[in-house]
Formats: sequence, C-alpha cells, structure tokens
Amino acid sequence: MPEGDTVWRHARRLHEALAGTPVLRSEFRLPRLATTDVSGWVVDEVVSRGKHILLRLTAPSGAAYTLHSHLRMEGFWKVYAPGEPWRGRPAHQVRVVLENSSAVAVGYHLHEVALLRREHEVRVVGHLGPDLLGPDWDAAEAVRRLARDPDRQIADALIDQRNLAGIGNIYKAEILFLRGVWPWTPVRAVPDLMSLVLLARRLLTANQGRWTRSTTGSLRRGDTTYVYGRDRAPCRRCGTRVAKRGQGERVTYWCPRCQPPPRQTRTHRGRGSDR
Repeated sequence: MPEGDTVWRHARRLHEALAGTPVLRSEFRLPRLATTDVSGWVVDEVVSRGKHILLRLTAPSGAAYTLHSHLRMEGFWKVYAPGEPWRGRPAHQVRVVLENSSAVAVGYHLHEVALLRREHEVRVVGHLGPDLLGPDWDAAEAVRRLARDPDRQIADALIDQRNLAGIGNIYKAEILFLRGVWPWTPVRAVPDLMSLVLLARRLLTANQGRWTRSTTGSLRRGDTTYVYGRDRAPCRRCGTRVAKRGQGERVTYWCPRCQPPPRQTRTHRGRGSDR
C-alpha cells in the first residue's frame, strides 16, 4: 500500500534511473496524452510530494515541465534494463513508458497523470500540508492544521493530506496505537498532537530506505506491525484481541485495552482528503 515512504522510494528509484539524461522514447497510454511525445526532453529530477510523484523535465526549447502522477492504492513504477521483459503487471495496466540509454521506467495503474508547466505544479500539490519526508517539513505547521478542526476524529485528521502529507491507513493505525489514542477521539481531546506528528516523522524516516515497512522494528513477515492487519490477533503489548472497524471510507485497527476512549467524547464524523 503506497504511503509517503513508499512513494519517496519510487521517486528515488526513478531519479537514479532517469535524471540527467534525455528521453529516447516515450509512450503515454492515456487518452488525453496519447499523442504526447517527450523524446529528446531531459529529466532534471524526480521528487515525491506526499503521495504524489513529480517528474521534472526540460524540453529542447528550454521550457520546464512536470509529469505528475499519483499511485493511490494500486499504482507503482518499475525500472527495467533496455530489452528486459516487463514483469510488473499485465500490459493493459501500463500507463507511461519513459526510456533512456540505460533504463526503461514503466508506470503501472497510475492515476491523475498530467503533463503541465512546472510553474503550475501548485495546481496538483498546492493543497498538501507539510511533507513528512520533504524539505518543507514543519511540525508546528502540521499541528496547527490538525487543530483547525477540533471536533474531527483524530484518525480521519491524520490521513487528510491537507494537514500533513504522507500518512496512510497503516501509519495512522500504528501511530495511534503507539501513543495509546483511541482512533475516534476528537482532535481537541488528544493530549499531545505534537507527539503524534513527531512520531509519524520518525516512523516514515526509519522506513525511508527499505521496501519492507516496519513499525515494530522487526522485518520478519507477520511481525512488522502492532495492530494494522492483525484483526483478532493478540495485542503485542497486552494480549487483548486487536479490533477492526470501518471508519469513514477506511478500516481502522486498534487495541481496545491499550487505546481506550476518553471518558467524555463527542465524536464528529469528518470527511477529508487522503490524496
């Protein structure tokens, strides 16, 4: 499941394969970009912004552009050697192909793919809050944004990318477990928002350089999370069975004993953006 750390690694892999070299062949398997050809354009850099990937290119005319894509739940990029078979997924899921002299980057099941002038990047990522893995990271600003809607459920607020960019459903569940916060707690009733934000930063940074995500410290299969994906399994801390329940459009995992509800709560069902 692509969250901020996964998207960062995809962008890093693309940057290492494509940056500084001209595109020799391009292919866009999307109706609105079907006739687009960026052959001869030079890839300047590839960066992530929350769950978005920004592939920045310069055209022969000198004009600066950005190829924007969003992975959502199913998307990913694979890098192959020229001539190497593409083994990622079925060919009908390929959306973008960029090839240079040493690598072929193939984007599968990408969403919101757009080619725009670089000065217009704000149109696709300007709504995002501070990026947990980005140069714009600002913990105080993230806390300020979370606190803007005090009656909102904290789990919902954490995955709203307008508050802070990079947290998905896995990190949401794990962060709240580690801080002992009931997922339906209103933001106003969370004792220390800053501790949640700083923990989120530490967890994503710890997983930045590896594909196996772990919040427990273990990389063994089945041992990488405390509560996420462990419905009815014993809590690693107290032995109580982990619970699962729908929350908005997502599923939330938590330990009923380690994360009890506050004595007085008035939950408000918020609607947000996880993009």
